Amino acid sequence: MIKLTRTDSDDPHFIGLVKQLDADLVHRDGADNIFYSQFNKISKIKHAMVAYDGELPVGCGAIKEYSQDSMEVKRMYVLPESRGQGIASRVLKALEDWAMQLGYQKCVLETGKRQPEAIALYQKNGYLIIPNYGQYAGIENSICFEKEIS
Repeated sequence: MIKLTRTDSDDPHFIGLVKQLDADLVHRDGADNIFYSQFNKISKIKHAMVAYDGELPVGCGAIKEYSQDSMEVKRMYVLPESRGQGIASRVLKALEDWAMQLGYQKCVLETGKRQPEAIALYQKNGYLIIPNYGQYAGIENSICFEKEIS
């Protein structure tokens, strides 16, 4: 049974999962990863989520304020051997609910075009493609999404 736990960026399970995510992204993005890694620091994230299968941490995600009405979804990851069970969708929904409880109206996010399973996840969960925002504007490999949550 999958259990979701709210935490922050100091959580050792969250840190461990993010390290595995970063290793995967280095493999997928190659040299582009140098650009992306500067925006993926996890220090001082107040709103992180870890998914557990029993006692084993199998997935994670986080949100951080992007604007007065928007939270940015960050650091979404599920262990390869735990994929296909709906864990990522559950983490994403829990993060959206948390953002709504905090008074935000929408979630935004960026993912890479070399991550087709992430793109499919966000589209399946009602996210719409928007023009690349902020530091991702003009970045060919980036695709940005938004979802109204309130």
